[in-house]
Amino acid sequence: MLCQFTFKNFKSIKDEMTFDMQATAISEHEDRIIKDRDGELYLPVSAIYGPNGGGKSNVLEALHSLVIKILRPLYATDDSNDRYFQMRRTTIEPFAFGEQEKEKPTEFELFFRTKVAEYRYVLTVKKDIILYESLDRVKFDTGRKSALFERSKDRIELKGTLSRLKISDELSDTLTLLSYLGITHKKNEVVNDVLNWFEYGIEFLNYGNPIQELKVAIATSEDVKKLFLQMIQEMDLDITDFRFEIKENDRVVVYTKHVVCDNEFELNLSEESSGTQKLFGLLPFIADSLVTGKTLVIDELDAKIHPALLRYIIMLFNDMKINQHGAQLIFTSHDLSTMNSDVFRRDEIWFVAKGNQQNSKLYSLVEFKTENNKSVRKDAKFDKQYLEGKYGADPYLRKIIDWGKVNA
Repeated sequence: MLCQFTFKNFKSIKDEMTFDMQATAISEHEDRIIKDRDGELYLPVSAIYGPNGGGKSNVLEALHSLVIKILRPLYATDDSNDRYFQMRRTTIEPFAFGEQEKEKPTEFELFFRTKVAEYRYVLTVKKDIILYESLDRVKFDTGRKSALFERSKDRIELKGTLSRLKISDELSDTLTLLSYLGITHKKNEVVNDVLNWFEYGIEFLNYGNPIQELKVAIATSEDVKKLFLQMIQEMDLDITDFRFEIKENDRVVVYTKHVVCDNEFELNLSEESSGTQKLFGLLPFIADSLVTGKTLVIDELDAKIHPALLRYIIMLFNDMKINQHGAQLIFTSHDLSTMNSDVFRRDEIWFVAKGNQQNSKLYSLVEFKTENNKSVRKDAKFDKQYLEGKYGADPYLRKIIDWGKVNA
């Protein structure tokens, strides 16, 4: 479970920002929150809105870049793991519009939970070079807080349960200590617990490689396939089943089954609508998240999806009878049909807007104050007020072209 993510000096983000999945003490939809074993409350859904070029995607990319920085070295040393080739090599870029910021490091702080503990991971990095790194833990069964390691530019100290592990005297300054421990001490209980969350506890989906997404989909469990088919049928897509074939060069071909007048017909997925094709790249991951309790992060979830289907997907995560394992959905969107108090709590709606220095600012609706320094009412027309620019993240161009002058 993702608890909180704080970052600074990354692409369009100049100042420190915090994206928080902790539920605030507000009265709406109190039955739609995740209650963890220690009584802490977390959000199952968060949506980020804002204009094109405002920096919405950079919020998700900051988190993704941190995960890649940790996992890519592990996959590179595992010959049997083809996920290495899916993970693009990335350099963590600082704020793009400030000369001083270009010389400063990027900072990350991540709080996340596994079944046994909550962890705090901190990483400070300048381009590829690690300047600082630390890992702390709070165990659920004892409530005991402990530091696990701390690394500065010229010193590494393993602490607590990790203190007996051996590390190289010549650790690369571009390799995170967490990655190194995963390569050399993966069987250690704590190291395994932490890295399992990075590898299996959070998933990023951006539709950049739909064929690869389908490859992943065929490896899902029977429970995932069952839920996937149930969602397809509830969406009234007239698809009763599907199957995969792996052709030459590992090319995946998907066939959908239709029943018309008691007769069965099969179509190649490429013959279906683009919306249906996208659902086949999306819904297996939705189902997998709900079955396993994974955090699913999606850029532009609303693209090519009918608003009714978008609402349906959001409500799957909001329904605690369905979402029994603490799954979370985090996404960016332009769709306003779901931006209302029936679908979201105020702390589940986030905005990204750009300042005068082209620096993105991130804030939630629940913390936003009106001109009278009042909070937004829980029964307000969120979509209407957003379109009116009252939340600061204007979804339209601030300057409209004067076509009269253009054609003069």
